[in-house]
Amino acid sequence: MSFEAITAELETARENTASSSACKILSKLFDEGTFTEVDAFVKSSSDYAEVVAGRGNVEGMPVFAFAQCTDRSGGAMSKAQASKIKKIYDLALKTGSPVVAVYDSIGGRLDEGTDLLAEYGEILRYSSNLSGVVPQISVVLGKCFGTQALIAVNADITVLSEKAELSINTDGSLSDTKTNAEHGIAHLTAKDTDQAIQKTRKLISLLPSNNLDYAGIAEFDEPETSDSIITSIADADSTIVLQSEYGKSVTVALASIEGATVGIVKTELPETDSNGASKAARFVRFCDAFGIPVITLLDAEKFSCLKSAAKLSSAYSEATVPKIAVVTGNAYGSVYIALAGTGASADLTYAWVGASVSALSPDAATVIALGDDFGGKLVGAADPKAERAKIVEQYKNENLTAMKAAENGYIDEIILPEETRSKLASALEMLSDKRISTLPKKHNNLYI
Repeated sequence: MSFEAITAELETARENTASSSACKILSKLFDEGTFTEVDAFVKSSSDYAEVVAGRGNVEGMPVFAFAQCTDRSGGAMSKAQASKIKKIYDLALKTGSPVVAVYDSIGGRLDEGTDLLAEYGEILRYSSNLSGVVPQISVVLGKCFGTQALIAVNADITVLSEKAELSINTDGSLSDTKTNAEHGIAHLTAKDTDQAIQKTRKLISLLPSNNLDYAGIAEFDEPETSDSIITSIADADSTIVLQSEYGKSVTVALASIEGATVGIVKTELPETDSNGASKAARFVRFCDAFGIPVITLLDAEKFSCLKSAAKLSSAYSEATVPKIAVVTGNAYGSVYIALAGTGASADLTYAWVGASVSALSPDAATVIALGDDFGGKLVGAADPKAERAKIVEQYKNENLTAMKAAENGYIDEIILPEETRSKLASALEMLSDKRISTLPKKHNNLYI
């Protein structure tokens, strides 16, 4: 092949890539002028492979990414496309860099038949091997069915645009973004491609490159006055709430405090339900995998599901990252123990003035503490139910206080709500060099 022919082929390939739908998406993801394509000349059948892949910077951080090309055979998966995707995963592993995968495909190339089964399996294996090593973010902008959907949700965080269709079923049933958000499959949703990419860039700015790295200390602005506990302690415009439409008894969010990335778990209801506990468990494991401190804002009285409660308790107790709890209201029994007490191995536990801490519910604690006197106090009462509530409330205010818990060594400090941000910032600095060696094992068996 002559020099002129090679040069012409090179220019054709560059023009083909530059004009593709995938390249336009990646140009929005990466910082300007930082994208370097990988395997630009790989072909599938008579055209270039149905994916653009390469490396660039996002807010200065090296990131590998691939995006399926809807204008090349509808982005259909092929052996050529699979080879480029696997190379991206391989390079990410070697360099310790995050991976962003952008999905929009009509499916697989039928002319390649069963060969695609092996390729799908290989991609899934690569993604699974990278789990917990580098952050993985899937961005679904269009169709993503069957095994491709399985690969997409194998990532740490999944971002869906309004036009996304994501389903394990190849017929596309129950695939819309709203349904995926309500089932906890979508961590973030976006109205269009631009917003999905913007949210992905913000996510990457809060994350470390890999499990041996730390998220950098970023410039920050003080939070503005807010009625929300989370936004009042987090740096201005740093909070990213994940899975907001799923497990609403608990809120989980990434944010920064004085420039340092943290994961925040906040209970929202007196009873933490199954979905809320499962959501929090996965989030705590994600934070622990990438060295992100966990801050728990606790105001809950009980769990509704034993299985999910055990899963959440295990996630907390196994996590070795800095763990700081703040009891903002009530913290009773197993909820306190699992999320803020010895079961959670919390490094520091604060409580707001007026918080209530108890090994049992106030009602049970009152009955046990007063014994026969409890029943005696109800004898002759005009309204026994109201009188019972009054007795329990009095006992709670006198005996189940944060001060009593602090006196017994279960609370490190009682603070005012407005002091929370400064106390957390100081605690994070103090715990920044925390190191724990764990027992050698493959994994526990509690995530079922």
